[in-house]
Amino acid sequence: MERWTTTLWTLLLPPKLLPSHEEEGEVVATLRRECDDSALILGRERVLVPNSFVIDLPPESHRQLNGSGSELSRQLAAQVLRHAAEQGYTFAGPVAVSLRSAGGEAVGRFQIHGSIDPQTTG
Repeated sequence: MERWTTTLWTLLLPPKLLPSHEEEGEVVATLRRECDDSALILGRERVLVPNSFVIDLPPESHRQLNGSGSELSRQLAAQVLRHAAEQGYTFAGPVAVSLRSAGGEAVGRFQIHGSIDPQTTG
């Protein structure tokens, strides 16, 4: 599975989005940072983090990922879940990551917006 995922990411993702074994991809790092930066301490052992993430991609990148978006979204959600487990974070609902085209004149960058959404379906 790991080899298949690596091959898929190598073939389809622009370099800025590509995680390698030596260094994590910018998207995964940004998803983790979004969790860490948005954490709400609710109690001694309960820290709530965003569970719904939207990744705004440059239009060309979004077009390239059109066919594999749902698998990529699942893989990214798995990375968020892994990070949350390592940090002891909790969620208000299922974790979901969706990709959308930024439109306009976005040049080679992505943005991630995280929110706490109990109604999110994964």
